[in-house]
Amino acid sequence: MPAAELPVARVAVDIPLAHLDRPFDYLIPQRFAMAAARGCRVRVRFAGQLTDGYLLERTARSEHRGQLAFLQRVVSPEPVLTPEIAGLARAVADRYGGTLADVLRLAIPPRHAAAEAEAQQPGEQSQPVAEWPRLVDPGPWAEYPAGAAFLSAIADGRAPRAAWSALPGKDWAQAVAVAACTAAAAGRGALAVVPDATDLARLDAALTAMTGAGRHVALSADLGPAERYRRWLAALRGTVRVVVGTRAAMFAPVHDLGLVVLWDDGDDLLAERRAPYPHAREVLALRAHRCGAGALFGGFSRTTEMTQLVAAGWARPIRAERAVVRHHAPAIRAAGDDSELARDGAARAARLPSVALRTAREALARGPVLVQVPRRGYLAAIGCARCREPARCAHCGGPLALDRSDAPPRCRWCGRSATGWQCPRCQGTHIRALVTGARRTAEELGRAFPSTVVRTSGGDGRLATVQAGSTLVVATPGAEPAAEGGYAAALLLDAWALLGRADLRAGEEALRRWMNAAALVRRGEAGGVVVVLADAALACVQALIRWDPVTYARRELSERAELGFPPAVRMASVTGSAAAVRQLLQGADLPEGAEILGPVPAGRWQERERVDGDNSGDNGAGPVAVRALVRVPRQAGGQLAHAMRAAQAIRSARKDPERLRIQLDPLELV
Repeated sequence: MPAAELPVARVAVDIPLAHLDRPFDYLIPQRFAMAAARGCRVRVRFAGQLTDGYLLERTARSEHRGQLAFLQRVVSPEPVLTPEIAGLARAVADRYGGTLADVLRLAIPPRHAAAEAEAQQPGEQSQPVAEWPRLVDPGPWAEYPAGAAFLSAIADGRAPRAAWSALPGKDWAQAVAVAACTAAAAGRGALAVVPDATDLARLDAALTAMTGAGRHVALSADLGPAERYRRWLAALRGTVRVVVGTRAAMFAPVHDLGLVVLWDDGDDLLAERRAPYPHAREVLALRAHRCGAGALFGGFSRTTEMTQLVAAGWARPIRAERAVVRHHAPAIRAAGDDSELARDGAARAARLPSVALRTAREALARGPVLVQVPRRGYLAAIGCARCREPARCAHCGGPLALDRSDAPPRCRWCGRSATGWQCPRCQGTHIRALVTGARRTAEELGRAFPSTVVRTSGGDGRLATVQAGSTLVVATPGAEPAAEGGYAAALLLDAWALLGRADLRAGEEALRRWMNAAALVRRGEAGGVVVVLADAALACVQALIRWDPVTYARRELSERAELGFPPAVRMASVTGSAAAVRQLLQGADLPEGAEILGPVPAGRWQERERVDGDNSGDNGAGPVAVRALVRVPRQAGGQLAHAMRAAQAIRSARKDPERLRIQLDPLELV
């Protein structure tokens, strides 16, 4: 028997098929009349199978003319899908040409019944949120001319949007904490998203030091399902106003959201790896717009996407005066001439020009020295010592690498050992390093500095902090530990490995990684020095030397606008078999003026690879993936997303067996 009041439930069924991306109506049995609340988890029968779903709303009648099935079960009366998150998820799915089901899988964590039972039961009076004290001291924001005005707007309940160029140093976490506390003191919620666990720990510590424990929650995958769900419920039920976390926290159900914060938006960890591949920057910008919340997107560097938002008037820049920047920044030198290696035998052993070696020796007397290496491992790429042809696996064609000096080469794709490797071009049997990893660099530095402790940070062996003292720290980008009192110097090695990548964002990404490392070094007035092994004439190197990422980002945006590359335009990437890609593009109702580029062989380095990503087959047999790009003006981005989703709906309705991957605004274009 249906419920007496509002007996029809509109359910978002957890089916990721594009042609079924819409709500379905079900009848609510009388026994579920009280439990079937808006936003709760339910189980329904769909196509003969029991399937999960979310109850979007209850209505008095259905527009469906046929007979409706009943809800099979209310999994939990907890309203886990708030109206705000439901609307945001729909908007994100529309922007990226995906389905609501895919976005909801990213937005709502799996239920943990024990954690849900431990917390307060729905329907009971919620515990009042502790009052937040109003901060009088603006803290680090005092050094920015527009900082006080930004905090004042947040305190008044307005919605300022800022592109923040942070000063070098560790004050960024304190500045974010001040902004979040200002929003909380005004009675509104704050949400801050950072790229990784290290940044999250710094921000969590800054908030705890400022307001004490229990006033905010930090969400990360390291917590485990029970604790993460418990903290997520605290935000859902409004017992905390401030939420900080990594990428998945961008959908956290913060009540009365007044401020969203994103740190280091250029980090690729902020781009979701699962369909529909949303980026935290776009999701938070969309969320701020829909909620009328303020937005603070900051970093030491500046992405072209943020520069585009500033140019469009969506955000205003927050920058320090040039004199203040020079006061905080370390002294930066460029050493791009490899001929300097011939001047010093120890320099040859450590692959360092003499100026970098002298800088490291002098700095070690004052404190730790950071050495940034682009790649982890031992020898990340090897080649023939005679003809320098890159060494490849005879089985799958993948690149070979060395894990340690006494091990045979190993394929980075299929993992097979290449014992007895012979160059197919010149039949040479000896190898040489093409790309040196962090572990090999640490060995070489240990020989150059025999009396100095050398530590590595990267991959699974990341260091959180480094004690003050004479220590060499070899780290990969993003894994640089903070040093007590700051590093005395930093050496940025193998710049060519970053700048020479076949990537539209190579220069921008190199500058971001360099500035993040240089920001950990003491200011120049305190003796802090950064040496980058790159040609000083390069635009990105000049931006590092002047500590002026904004001018470089503006130049990049101008060049991309002339060439027709994102973010000046919108692009869709279609990857799959040649026949499937061709069929989709021919059947898609693309916007007027759309330009199709390709298809070309897919893969980061344009390598042959399988459609399903498995390169372990015999000699690369099987279907070869290709990739096509569809380019449209920015104003036609919504039409492009709709066309891609409609084309996918046709394929899913036909039950086409071949897989296709569609990405809107992919990070990697070439």
